[in-house]
Amino acid sequence: MPLLSPSAMSRKARTDREQIITIAVELADRRGVEGITLADIATRLNVRIPSLYNYIAGLDDVRRGVTLLVLVRLGDTLREVVAGHSGDDAVRALAHAYRAFAHEHPGWYAAVEAAPRYMDAEAQAAGAQPVQVVVSILAHYGLQAEDALHAVRALRSVVHGFVSLEVHHGFGLALDLDESYARLIDLFIRGLHAGQNGNKRQS
Repeated sequence: MPLLSPSAMSRKARTDREQIITIAVELADRRGVEGITLADIATRLNVRIPSLYNYIAGLDDVRRGVTLLVLVRLGDTLREVVAGHSGDDAVRALAHAYRAFAHEHPGWYAAVEAAPRYMDAEAQAAGAQPVQVVVSILAHYGLQAEDALHAVRALRSVVHGFVSLEVHHGFGLALDLDESYARLIDLFIRGLHAGQNGNKRQS
């Protein structure tokens, strides 16, 4: 049997690593990133656990890979949703897509929330993808540079706070949650307009 060339070996290793991360992403969707085990991945691939270490550094490496891939998927989801929208409509579309992502993929959403533990360049590039989508729609309100990033944090705090309370059954009153969320996003949008008008008066 001929030996693989270095480039072929690199492609093979990359492919097998991709298979491991893909399986881990599927597991994380059902169990959360902390529920991933190397034993389950090895079983799915029909290999022994030590064989996985030819392509990964360990369980935390797998969890990191899952987190980065989920961040990219979230960015892609938000980008697709806001395409063709601008201004208030874009903010509403993004906010509702973010909430839907958290409900449909709670395990992935937990991975997104754990992302700050990974601070290397690749992780930062993956994390920048959803942020860039938000920054692009906030440009409509004249927000740029640090002002835009502060607004990104504010929007994330708004939607994550609501979603977290909702997922953990933190709302006890018999009020329609969809209506509450819509009103919350409208309040945020009014804040954006207030800041926009204030900047116009100062200029």
